[in-house]
Amino acid sequence: MKIAVLSGKGGTGKTTVSASLAYSIENSQYIDCDVEEPNGAIFLKPELQKTYEVKVPVPEVDSSVCNGCGKCAKTCQFHALAVIKDKVLVFSEICHHCGACLIACPVGAIHETERTIGMIETNESGTFLHGRLNIGEPVGIPIIRELKKRMRDEGLVILDCPPGASCSVMKSVHGCDYCILVTEPTPFGLHDLKIAAELIQKMGIPYGVIINKATPTEKIIHPFCAENGIEVLLEIPFSREIAENYSKGILPAEATSDWKTKFGEVARKCAIQGREGG
Repeated sequence: MKIAVLSGKGGTGKTTVSASLAYSIENSQYIDCDVEEPNGAIFLKPELQKTYEVKVPVPEVDSSVCNGCGKCAKTCQFHALAVIKDKVLVFSEICHHCGACLIACPVGAIHETERTIGMIETNESGTFLHGRLNIGEPVGIPIIRELKKRMRDEGLVILDCPPGASCSVMKSVHGCDYCILVTEPTPFGLHDLKIAAELIQKMGIPYGVIINKATPTEKIIHPFCAENGIEVLLEIPFSREIAENYSKGILPAEATSDWKTKFGEVARKCAIQGREGG
């Protein structure tokens, strides 16, 4: 059972929820797909013993064969190649590794070479994985792809997705059985929740909402959920105690057995709904 945890914006408590779910369910697998800023390890505290480099293919031009026709640059939709004075310049940082330039070259002057863009780190048992994109790299999808290749086929898998509703989020969520959308009761939270909900609806994945920093008086999220038949799975209160523990790297589920029970119940409910297809 694969459960993805995502949010329309950063800072809503996505990692709080995903790490608490993993902490509450024994032998679950936690995968941090937020490769630009992975922080699940701060809370789950795994012993990271294995490291794998993630490499991507990028074009390299043989100037002795190239005739400067420019077909490779015209074919590239991402402007990773440019032809200046019959010389091909390759901007590997913005290459999307599609291989179209190789096909377009009429004289076979282009071949591919590998470039490291980041890494995957995991513990010995493989119950914790996260990806780390190198500074300055624009595309983290290849790392997410490699992370998902290491997902277990059995048991509970929690995917901590990147924030927003970008291609990286879609790659992380694809193939999951259920999604949890984490939001906060503010106008910004509602705005970005609507974006995330629309994305998951189009992908046809059942989902529910967890409201973080909830208060007894602010109910801006509830009317939207009621109107659209979205279940509110859990409310995490706006709490000084929770915030102080979080600043020390302590999850709500770690701080009290009551919260551990609540997150465990959420995980089991999501698993049931995921198997039933919503």
